[in-house]
Amino acid sequence: MEHKALWALKFLNFDPHETQSKRRSKLLEVEEMRLRAYDSSRSYKEKLKPKWSGPFVIKHVYPNGAVELENPNDDGQQQSWVVNSQRLKHYLGGEVKQFSMVMMFVDP
Repeated sequence: MEHKALWALKFLNFDPHETQSKRRSKLLEVEEMRLRAYDSSRSYKEKLKPKWSGPFVIKHVYPNGAVELENPNDDGQQQSWVVNSQRLKHYLGGEVKQFSMVMMFVDP
């Protein structure tokens, strides 16, 4: 058995020092890739942070579950955008202006 193992090592030109250095270089490459992936995921998370927060007025609700939000700016301009309704949360802080609508029904 030893003879066959020795023959296989010679046939494959096995050098333990060369194999060890190759393994070290591969481990360093893997560690470098892991660090790059960590850095890129961190920067990607920064890009994904929501750029809007606060109470908004719902302008329109679409049948597919999307909601158009409206944010009146201080300079009087109306800013609106469409988001998935599942991404919305109830606003639980501070005073919010309450809007109400009164409808008068008349008999025809």
